[in-house]
Amino acid sequence: MSHNQEVTSFIECLNQPWQIEVCNRLRQLVHQSISEAEERMQYKKPHFLKNGQYAAVIAPSKDSVAFMIMNAKDLELPKGQFEGPPERKWLKIREGQSPDYDLLSELLVKASSTL
Repeated sequence: MSHNQEVTSFIECLNQPWQIEVCNRLRQLVHQSISEAEERMQYKKPHFLKNGQYAAVIAPSKDSVAFMIMNAKDLELPKGQFEGPPERKWLKIREGQSPDYDLLSELLVKASSTL
């Protein structure tokens, strides 16, 4: 698991402690789900790649952290939880919410299996 210092600094500099916690948990989830994941800062957000192709993005905003899964067109997603076009779906996590990290991991493994 290789951590990019830019990604580490980005997460550590977030204003909300709960966002730092969620982003670190999501980052760990990506590396557990995709052992060969590479990470880098792009478009001012942490991006995770597998074989040079986008697999996931963590996108903090003022009141949420969005976790985007790329290559999502063949995923069966729970109704009403995810937003976005067929090729990429995201889940917005707000303060006090605890998403189903196991489900996110399963979805990420499936979505990235063809990358």
